[in-house]
Parts: sequence; C-alpha cells; structure tokens
Amino acid sequence: MKKHLLALALLLFGATVVFGQQSISGKVTDRDGDALIGASIMVKGTSIGTVSDIDGNFKVTATGNAILVISYTGFATLEEALNNRTELTIVLQPGIDLAEVLVTGYGTAIKRELTGNIAKIRTEDIKDMPVTSFDQAMQGKAAGVQITSGNGKLGQAVQIRVRGQSSVSASNEPLIVIDGIPATTADLGSFGGATNPLADINPQDIASIEILKDASAAAIYGARAANGVVLVTTKRGKTGRTSVNYGFQYGQSNPARLLEFLNTEQYLKLYRQAAANSDRIDGLAASDPDSYTTYMEDFFKTQSLGTFGTDKAEDTDWGKLAYQDAPMQQHDLNISGGNDKTTFYMSGQWFDQKGILIGNALNRISGRINVDHQAYKWLKVGFNTSLSRSFNERISGDRQFDNPMQIVALPPMTPQNDPDTGLPVGTPPGDISIPVYYNPLINLGNAYYNTNTNRNLSSVYAQVSILDGLSFRSEFALDLLDQQEELYYNSKTQRNFSAPLGLGRNLFTRVENYNTNNYFTYNTGFGKTRLDLTAGMAYQQSQQKTNFIEGQDFPSDAYRQIASAARKTNGESTETNFRFLSYFARANVKLADKYLVGVSVRTDGSSRFGKESRYGFFPAASLGWIVSEEGFLNNNKAISFLKVRASYGRTGNAEIGNFPQLGLFQGDAGYNGAPGQRPSQLGNPDLSWETTDQFDAGIDFGLFKDRITGEIDFYSKSTTGLLLNVNIPSTTGFATQFRNVGKLTNQGIEVVLNTDVVRGAFHWKTSLNFAANKNQITDLQGQIIEAGLNNMSRAVEGQPLGTYFTAEYAGVDPANGNALWYKNATEGNRETTSTYSQATRVVVGSPLPDWIGGVTNTFSYKGLELSVLFSAVIGNELNFYGVGRFSSANARFEDNQTVDQLAAWTKENPNTNIPEARLFFNNGAQPSSRFIQDGSFVRLRNATLSYNFPKTLTSKAKIQSLRLFVTGQNLLTWTNYIGWDPEVNADDIVTNIAQGYDFYTAPQPRTILAGFNIGF
Repeated sequence: MKKHLLALALLLFGATVVFGQQSISGKVTDRDGDALIGASIMVKGTSIGTVSDIDGNFKVTATGNAILVISYTGFATLEEALNNRTELTIVLQPGIDLAEVLVTGYGTAIKRELTGNIAKIRTEDIKDMPVTSFDQAMQGKAAGVQITSGNGKLGQAVQIRVRGQSSVSASNEPLIVIDGIPATTADLGSFGGATNPLADINPQDIASIEILKDASAAAIYGARAANGVVLVTTKRGKTGRTSVNYGFQYGQSNPARLLEFLNTEQYLKLYRQAAANSDRIDGLAASDPDSYTTYMEDFFKTQSLGTFGTDKAEDTDWGKLAYQDAPMQQHDLNISGGNDKTTFYMSGQWFDQKGILIGNALNRISGRINVDHQAYKWLKVGFNTSLSRSFNERISGDRQFDNPMQIVALPPMTPQNDPDTGLPVGTPPGDISIPVYYNPLINLGNAYYNTNTNRNLSSVYAQVSILDGLSFRSEFALDLLDQQEELYYNSKTQRNFSAPLGLGRNLFTRVENYNTNNYFTYNTGFGKTRLDLTAGMAYQQSQQKTNFIEGQDFPSDAYRQIASAARKTNGESTETNFRFLSYFARANVKLADKYLVGVSVRTDGSSRFGKESRYGFFPAASLGWIVSEEGFLNNNKAISFLKVRASYGRTGNAEIGNFPQLGLFQGDAGYNGAPGQRPSQLGNPDLSWETTDQFDAGIDFGLFKDRITGEIDFYSKSTTGLLLNVNIPSTTGFATQFRNVGKLTNQGIEVVLNTDVVRGAFHWKTSLNFAANKNQITDLQGQIIEAGLNNMSRAVEGQPLGTYFTAEYAGVDPANGNALWYKNATEGNRETTSTYSQATRVVVGSPLPDWIGGVTNTFSYKGLELSVLFSAVIGNELNFYGVGRFSSANARFEDNQTVDQLAAWTKENPNTNIPEARLFFNNGAQPSSRFIQDGSFVRLRNATLSYNFPKTLTSKAKIQSLRLFVTGQNLLTWTNYIGWDPEVNADDIVTNIAQGYDFYTAPQPRTILAGFNIGF
C-alpha cells in the first residue's frame, strides 16, 4: 500500500498541470474605507491563502468559481464568491467572528460550517504573557480545558486535561501537533520532577492554537486523540513590504502567596507546652533527665548554637530565605514579508528568567525560519525550522530535604550562618548535624542540577495542484531533542547525599522523532453545495537513547567532572522506540448552505500492541443544521445565527510506554562474574488500545447581529479496555501482566459566551467560558489501585479517579484534647474514637473539580486597551498531608509549625479543631480528612494595560507600529486553601491517581513586567 501511494504521488508530482487557476487581486478595508493590514484571505476548503499588505492590498491564486474567506481580528468574517472576477474590494464589518478559519488537522474549516467542537486561542490571546511555555498561557481560555502548572519551578511539566481524565494508567495528556507534526512531549527528566519539552518552543512564534475536543474533530488523529488534540500553528510571512518587529519586556517575580510560620518566641511557647503535655502522659517530671522537657530545652540550646537565652538569640525567618529576587527579561526580533511567489518569517528570541526559589533559573535562545514558495502555478514548496537551546538550573523534587521549600521546617532560633565559620549553618567544617534537618542554603555554590536542552523541530513540504480543486501534499519532519542533565554535590553537602567526598551524575538523552504525512484534498461545489474530501497516510518513528554515569569521591571540591571521580559507582545505557503507521480519510458536505455532514475514519497500527491487535479502527460522524438559514428565521432581529450539531466517534489512547505487549528478558542476572539473563515481563499478544467513544451535542448561536455569540455543548465519553498492569496467578512465574481491563466515563457541559457589550470609540468585549465534568470509574473487575502518600488516593469502581480514601477526622475531644475520628461510615448517629486504628477509611473528597472557567474583559479607547483575565477552579479537594504531618501537626516533630497551631487544645481553649500539642505523639498527625482541604480558587490570572500609538504620530518617524504595555500574572487569588497555593501537584508524587498533593510545593510566581513592541 505504501509503495503504491508513493508511486502515485511521484507520478502526480512530476506530470500534472493545473487547470482554471488565475491571479486574484483586491483590497480589504473597514466600513470607513481605511485599509486593514494583515487581514487573512483564504481560498475556502484549501490551505491556499495570503494576507493584506500595508495598503490593504492582496493577491491570491484561485479558480474562477472559488470562494474567498476574509477575516480580521475584531471584524466579522466574510465569504466572497469570485464568480470569475479577478479584482475585488472587500469591506469588513465590525463584529464577533462566527466564521473564522480554524485548523482542523490536515486542512482547515470555517467555524460557521464546523460540526465538531474546536476551541481556538489566537496569537493576541497569548502574546507578551510572562510564561515559560505556551501551554501556561492557555489557562482559562478554553471551555473544558483544565491546565495546571503544579508548582512555581521553572520549566516543570504542565498538566493539560481536555474534558476530564480518560485513563487510569496511560497518559491523560492531549496529543500536541506543531505545524502538522506530532511533537515529542514526554518528560525526559530523571533526577527531579517532570520536565516540560514545550518550554523549548517560543510562544511569540505561535499564530494560533486549536484544541480538538470532541470525537468528530479529533478522530482524524485516531489512536492518540482520546485526550484531545492541541494543534499549534506558527506564524508565516505575509505578502507585501518587509516588516521588522522588535519586542522587549522586563519584570520581576515573587511568590503569589506565603505561609506564616512560628517565630522564636512562639516556637518556644508551643514546644514547651507540647513537651509538658507528653511528660504528663508518660508520668515524667520536668526535671527528669529523660523527660520531654529536658530534651526540648537541650534541643533549643543546641539548635541556637549557644545564643539561646541571651540577648543574641536568633529569630530567623527561614521561609523568606527560600526565595530570591527573580528578575526576567525577554528580547524578540522577527522579520517577515514576501511577494506573490515567496513569503518568509524569521524570528529570534533571548529569554532569561530567575525562579522565585533560590538556585532556580531558565535561559532560552531560540530561532525560527518559515518559508513558502510558489515554484510553479501547480507546485508550492516550503520549509519550517526552529532551533532552541534551553539551560535550566533546576532544583530537587518536592520531597527532597534540599528542596528550598523545606527550609521552613528549620527552627527559628537557629541562626542563618554559623558564628564560628561564617558559612550557612550546617556547612563543614561546622557541625553538619545542626540544624535538625539539612539546610538547603548549603547547596548555593556547592551543588548544581543543570539541564541543557538543544532542540531542532523542522519540516519540509511540497503541495501539488493536480486538477481544479484537487491537490496532493507531502510533508516530512524531524523533531530532534538532545538533553544533558548534570548533577553535582561537593563535600559540603555530604549530610544530604552521604557522599563525604562528593557525588556526580550525568545523563544524556537523545530523541529522534521522524514524521511524514502524505494526503490528497479535493474541494468542489456548485451553488450552495460544497464537498471537501481528504485522504492519506501518516508514519511516525521515534527512538530514544540514554547514557548514564555516576561517580563519587573527588580529589577536592575544585573537581566537578566525573572523569576525576575516584570511583565510578554506576552506569548504564538504554534504548527504546515506537512506530505508528496510519491511514485516514475525511469527507465534509454542505447542502443548500445549511445542512452539514461530516464523516472521518482512521486506521492506526502501533508497535506498542500485540500482534493480534496491532491495528485499531477509529471512525466518527457528525451532523449540523444552520437553522438561521431557514425561511422562518429570515429577518429575525434577535437571532442572527443559529446552528445545532451532533457528533459521535471513537478515539484511542496508546500512551502507555513501549513494549508492554512483549515478553521481555533482562540481562542483569549475572552470577559469580558470569553473565546471565532473566524473564522480566509476561507478554500479551492481545493487548490493544484504550478506546473512548464520545457523543457530543451542541448549539452555536449569534444574537442581535452577533453582538452576543456563544456555544453550549453536552458530551458523554466512555472509555473501555483500560490499559492496566493487573495481578495474575503466581503459577505463571510473574506477579502482573498488562491487560485491557476496565471502564470509566466522563460526562459534562461546556458554555462559551462572547459579547460586544459596547461598540464605538470606547469598546468593551467579554469572553466567558465554563465547564462542568463528572468522572466515574465503572469497571475495574474488582481491583482497587492505591497511590499517593500512605495510599490516600485510589482508583475504585463507582468513584472518580484519584478519590481520597482515608480516616474521617471528627475534631477534638473537648474534655482531654484527643484527636477524634469516626469509627463507622454510617450517616446520622456516628461513633467516634481516639484510637486511630479503629477508624474506618472512607471517601473524603476528590481532586477533580466540579467545574472550571475563565472570563476575559477587554476595554479599549483610542489606542488604550485594558485586558483582564480571571480563571476559576471550583469543587476540588487538595491533600495537605505531606506538609501537615510535619508542619501543622501540633509539634509532632521538631519542625517549625504554621501559626494556626498556636490554637491547639488547652484546658483554657477546649473548643478548637486542633488537638493538644504533644511532642513525639501522633495526636491527629495520622492520615485523615483533617488534611484534605478545599482547593477551590478564583485567580486574577492576567491583567495587561497597553497603548498603541496612532499611525499619524509613528509614520512621521517611519515607524509602522509602537505599543507600550504593562502586564501582571497571578496577581490575586481568592481561596480557602490553607497551603501556599491551590494550583498544586507535588512534582515527585503526582500520577494519574495521586493528584492534588502538596509536599512543600512551590507557589505560583506573581510576575509584573513592562515592555514595548516596535515595528518598521
């Protein structure tokens, strides 16, 4: 089949001619006759198009019966039938766009005629935002799409969920396609939390982002579309004069929120009280050398390095020392232009940002060249290439003692620096056992964890016009990613790694990801009937190689390369790969300009599945009816547009890693110096895809001449054949095997509402979206899968994925200060107990929100513009146990405590929810609903104030455009969550099941910056 397609492509490529093509010229203006610069002109149903130049003029090649689609931000999109005309004057009217051009995967579509659900984020929605990757800029901008940064570390993975969670153990991330090519997005980090390969992409190069949400839109990507598809389109050159644009921004970040911990006076009071309470329980006198009180007084003296009880006593605010000044700056330069033959876009960026945590920084240099060339009337060729180098000074995972956030646990009476050495306390030659925990400040200058990434994402294409409306396009792409991770700890960090003479690790990862797409498109029509056909094949091959080495014992701290290590203590190399071979077809039909039909099908073959189930079949069908075209709505003053649509289709999920279907051996069974191998995995030749069937019903509407537009969608997703590693009889010689087991569902509603509240010199626009989703596991064949801290999260039938399951906290016994839990799960008259082992574990919450949303208000007046974005996540719970059992646990350990623990039970304060403080006693510090907290929040995500200088001024200085702006990110947050930040996922705990954990996780940064854009 592949040979036949290739032969046909070559034949058509070399021996075809074009019939009926002609050059069309025109001008685009607003209703006042002013030229619109950069208006998009597309030949409907094709990828052929251009943009208007500085005078509003354009040229495009099309057939005499073609339809041009003209769009411009802030104006209603217009469809103009050529009717054999070669010169046009296009006048666009202000309005909210219901008919903009959307990228759909292997083609484009007009939103007015779309029968699926696609959310579009435009370049103006994400420009100049102070984020390290474009996925962060998408937060709150698309209905049903939840994006969680997780923590405030730079370059860390961002979680994207489209219409809920569709898998228990496979990936829940959407497929990311950049300029038609599936990109490498997997975490390649090894020593800390997950990295984010999307941080290699310059957000300023992006023209638009389309999110394919329902099966009708996404099924063209078949086996990997169950979690949605994100299509990223980069900027291209425009016909006309060469345009040069430079942008600069500079700003500062700080933590969006801080927690208050005890000062020295408060710490002494609480811990003396806790020690006395423990003495009382064990019947010890305070003067007893073995008493808790004696221990605590000795601890105070030791930790204070001799200053305790003197006028030199320290009161160190360790929490503030975890943070640093965090400036950032960004320089962008792009040059674009072209003529009717060739267009180009070139860009470069230098991005430099310090993180809010000490030792964290990210630097990125990137460049891009996109070129399109009309070689002949029948042949168009082009290429895209981007190069980037990212250097990330990373910090350890959230659960590591040298994570700066854990510095809050140090006692406040401990000085920042050792008075004898002047070095950070705990640094050799000082006493490394003081403070009570490792001091993260020691890492500064003595340790590093650097990740250096070089990436080349490039593609070439040729598009042949065969006959009128028929074309063939061939694309080939390479996504090449090299990542070098270097970790080094010298002798001064010996307490943390038990390596008195230093430790070094080096990991090199190389990913070569090859892609090709080859497909035909055919567009034809007569009158008000149109037919669009697409058919082709795609192939992807990805190979990953890693090399790792570790060394210990360096001659001195001046040596940092592993070549100098006396002992090479570990080393390995690995290789893995996968391949996909796919065939796809799609047909869209429009009848009488109001009845819409769409069908698509894709067949995917994957190297990840068994020989008996290697290929999957993924069909979809959709219907639409533009009701406003019917006679009974003609001249209706209220309803300017109304469309109803419905779709049903099947998509798949193959993201479970490589070789799960194979019986594997490992060569690590050597004995007494002789090599050996052993079986490590039981194969399953029937292993197949997770399959998601999705139904969607929606309404698109425009009211009062499109002053109000919107969408309402109801959907139901059912996933079957979940990919799970299940227990099997031990007689097989194995404990587990990958199988297709189980089902889960997602059901929800999405609402989008756009309004032009006020038009005129003063313009006010709003864009609102919100969505509710209900997730439920319906079948796991009786299995219960637990994960997270103390297995507090689980996947179990009848509950949402990641449900919190633990003892239910019942408060405090006012008579004695004991923590109480419920013994049973019976509603009504429930028994309580102060014996934790008697408590019944029950469902106490879910990390999944009931609904999410965002609203953007844009106000403009004569060049002055203010845009304000709020986002919200409502109805989810977060797990504070990772922090709470140490820092909010009534002096259970020596860790400094949050100030709310001062309200612990005493005889004078019996009515409290915080149990009596008891040193080294587990009085309420056990896993329970006490630490499951409401995670709902509303956040002022972004506010930008800008001024565009009028052309009457800039033209005198030969400047085409000049814009000044001030922007703020994560400015305000309204929440009842007791931790640092409600947008949280501890980076070395999070899994599909273990969600919403806080383990001294860094808060989101609050960033304020100013900048300008200037164009020539």
